[in-house]
Amino acid sequence: MKILTEQNGDMLRLECIGKFDAVAAPVFREEVSKTDLSQFGEIILDFENVPYISSAGLRELLIVKKKLGAGVPLHVENVSEEVFDIFEATGFADFLELERPAAAADLCAMSFGTFLSYKAEHDCGDPVLSFAGKRYAWGDINANASVIAEELYRLGVRKGAHVALCGMNSANWVFAFYAIQKLGAIALLMNPQLTETEIAKFAEIGDVKYFCYGEMPMIPEMSAEMREIFMKAGVEKFMSIRSDIDFSERAAPAIDHYEAVVHPDDAGVMVFTSGSTGVPKGALLSAYNILSAACSNVESLRLTAEDKVCLILPMFHIFGLVTGLFASAAADAEMIIPGDLRADTVIRTVAENRCTVLHAVPTFFLAILRDRSFDPEKLGTLRSTILGGASTTEAHMRRFAELLPNNRFASSYGMSEIAPISITDYGDTLDHLCHTVGKPVKNVQVRIYDSAADRVCETGQVGEIQVQGSNLMTCYYKADLEKQSINADGWMSTGDLGAFDEDGYLRFVGRLKELIIRGGENIVPNEVISALCAEDCVADARVFGVPDDFYGEKVAAAIVLSDPVNYKRSRLYKSLASRLAGFKIPDWFIVYEAFPLLPNGKVDAVKLKNEIIEKCVKK
Repeated sequence: MKILTEQNGDMLRLECIGKFDAVAAPVFREEVSKTDLSQFGEIILDFENVPYISSAGLRELLIVKKKLGAGVPLHVENVSEEVFDIFEATGFADFLELERPAAAADLCAMSFGTFLSYKAEHDCGDPVLSFAGKRYAWGDINANASVIAEELYRLGVRKGAHVALCGMNSANWVFAFYAIQKLGAIALLMNPQLTETEIAKFAEIGDVKYFCYGEMPMIPEMSAEMREIFMKAGVEKFMSIRSDIDFSERAAPAIDHYEAVVHPDDAGVMVFTSGSTGVPKGALLSAYNILSAACSNVESLRLTAEDKVCLILPMFHIFGLVTGLFASAAADAEMIIPGDLRADTVIRTVAENRCTVLHAVPTFFLAILRDRSFDPEKLGTLRSTILGGASTTEAHMRRFAELLPNNRFASSYGMSEIAPISITDYGDTLDHLCHTVGKPVKNVQVRIYDSAADRVCETGQVGEIQVQGSNLMTCYYKADLEKQSINADGWMSTGDLGAFDEDGYLRFVGRLKELIIRGGENIVPNEVISALCAEDCVADARVFGVPDDFYGEKVAAAIVLSDPVNYKRSRLYKSLASRLAGFKIPDWFIVYEAFPLLPNGKVDAVKLKNEIIEKCVKK
């Protein structure tokens, strides 16, 4: 902690810089002891640069107040909301002359462009984005975004235009996203790991006219042949945002004359459903949807400007967009994008930057922990991790917590159409993490519905999860009315099964369409998966129903082994018999070295199920 002293007549002003904790308390006391406080009629403490005060710091203020006596005011100015709350909670607000902090800006009431302008205007110079050895403050992000926006404007982009944004995570991706929003256009977030034919199909679905492209693994360069494929899908203009382009070298426009009037709840983003269970659809979302969701994440994770977030989640995905990009941005936490997504690179990035936050889908986190370079000490600075995008088994969650005991894991549930829906609290128990996906987040309502009986389920009863709230999408772009998942009462059908417990926690049971019915008995795949992953020889598992002439369906398990040498089917079957009813035990065990994955890290359930059915039917 640093203390700058200024005297003006009978007024003494002390500017405090840094955390006011047990380490800083002796420094403060020594500095104050250098001055005779009795000669001053007013003492002012400037707390603008004090993000936190501990009990030791409060005690020092009590000592100073004792020296001054009741007749001399002790003013504390420029107090943050966090420090003000500490003063109130401890009673110090009663005997200090506090300057109540100005009301925090309502980030949810901003468009993305206004959000960026606000952040740039209040830029303190600290980096909030790091990529490829370069660090950017808010002013840098705004300047780069303005350059890209100017070039897009010259290409013809105006308010309401559909602009594809397709590229691996990078600083230029972030700049381009904000640039599109400055123009009031709609950013269609494309998966860069697809083939040119697949990406072109998305462009056609979304009526894309302008195409911003960065690194795309399947398309090393935008050749004339590639452009022709996209142009047949309706694309008219192209702009490269590849990472080797330094937009800061280009002159920024003197005036953002092109900025459109954009309202917070205007359509600004189109996120495509992953397609893991069917044909992808484009979910239309606004800045209000996304910033509201991001701010709820800030509260849930206790994010602050002190945090460093290692962003491995793809930003074209809702999980990465909300929890990665905008939760970090709302809190002014530094977002660090690794150079690639190899497990050893991520481990090194966390260790070298002392990252405090790392969110991932469960399959990627498993890969990190299994990597030969993994060492718990290298990830020792982590304090918070959301595991989302897919279900986490109890065995895996307990293993994660065992290996990284100082990291607070969170279990979350969300969809492209609305995310997050629910999340466990920062202080929830391991049982909460293993068996629930938390409680509904602020401004989101959840109910469990029995469609057959046309009624809301009681506590403990399993039914379809239905949601509505401020984070909910507008609609699926140009989808037929019967394919829109929002009903006449405003509830969106998730296609997921769940139940609420007595404490209001949501339990995710599984996909409604994944329910296996074997001879009239309902089998929830997640229950069987959890039992399989509790076995020492099984590292990961997925369970599917296979058509059968007699039973209707039988159960098949795809498994990845952690101990192939000691694996025996008969031994596994016998062990499962102590955990599961007989009709739930898989009829087939198909061993994989690794499951096929979608580009967002989720298991490719469609491909895996088709393979399993083909193998089992042949048998």
